[in-house]
Amino acid sequence: MKYTKVVNEDTEDIISYCNPDLLLNTFKNKTVFITGATGMIGSYFIYTLLKLNEIYDANIKIKAFVRNPKKFDEYILNNENVEIILGDITSLEEMNIEGDIDYIIHAASPASPKIMSKEPVMTNLANTLGTIKTLDLAHKKDVQGYLFISSREIYGEPAPNQEVFTEDGPLGQVNPLVPRNGYAEGKKAAENLIAGYHEQYNMNAKAVRLAHTYGPGMSITDGRVQADFLNDVMHDRNIVLKSDGSSVRTYTYIGDAIKAMFLVLCNDTKEIVYNIADEDSKTSIRELAETLVSIDPSKNLKLVFDLPEGAKLSKGTASFTGGILSTERIRKELGWEPKYSIKEGFARTMEHLEEELAQEKVNKKIK
Repeated sequence: MKYTKVVNEDTEDIISYCNPDLLLNTFKNKTVFITGATGMIGSYFIYTLLKLNEIYDANIKIKAFVRNPKKFDEYILNNENVEIILGDITSLEEMNIEGDIDYIIHAASPASPKIMSKEPVMTNLANTLGTIKTLDLAHKKDVQGYLFISSREIYGEPAPNQEVFTEDGPLGQVNPLVPRNGYAEGKKAAENLIAGYHEQYNMNAKAVRLAHTYGPGMSITDGRVQADFLNDVMHDRNIVLKSDGSSVRTYTYIGDAIKAMFLVLCNDTKEIVYNIADEDSKTSIRELAETLVSIDPSKNLKLVFDLPEGAKLSKGTASFTGGILSTERIRKELGWEPKYSIKEGFARTMEHLEEELAQEKVNKKIK
């Protein structure tokens, strides 16, 4: 992920929205340990914390736990406040990290349906074993705060006529014998561990359940609907739907989601889990496709339907559909309100991708 104009604007917006005083009171002169640091969420946390250093001389140190540091751009690789730690969150080795750690953000987990289907064991372990290891590290280091990135998928399939999921339930069904559901079951087990550490060790441990989140840093080849659509648009291809596109979801821009996560981590809240989703962005897959092809009229793209007879659910797709997350809790308790509409958010994402592509072309010429 490249540090682009869009990402820079987002970090400044996140800091302004969350209140610089709140962020500085939390993180100034502190060390933050982040797993999944090269992913979209991990990268945004790093960029925002480094922006605090840049603007306010906050002296925030970051320990970035990664498998492949080559995914970082030069902005992070050459930053003296970032320590890159190589490791595999799914290994059985104990996590021995030297030095003080004040906050832990556990964001390491596959987000691609393709990986969830192809590597269900690794997917499960990233959330179960990874959470055990990071919570154990948090306990040993006596951290001030721990945040786990969970998912809407823990809710499973809603009951008949159930449209909304709230943090207090009821939860839907998840079949544990479907390998692809290792993602959902891993997230559920992780949340139970967090509740256990909170209860047994009085740890300030929290989880956020994200619905579909997109923006700079997302992969456009990971098999998710929004990724496939973006991939088509960025390569000047018509979007082809192989269903009627009636399924309804919410889509939250990464900048707005990160604001919510900072608010949860930085505030002394009585609850340990919060839904994060932009309910105002509730839209069908068809409407999402129509929105994306309309962002840049100069491409002259359109939506095309190709409906095969007897089409079945893709192997990589979640075995449950439906259910919108209620964000009443985080809106009422922490005052969170998302900023970007679907069209605005995806337009920003496309702008970021275009700048990344331009930077890559320049780098190739230099070499």
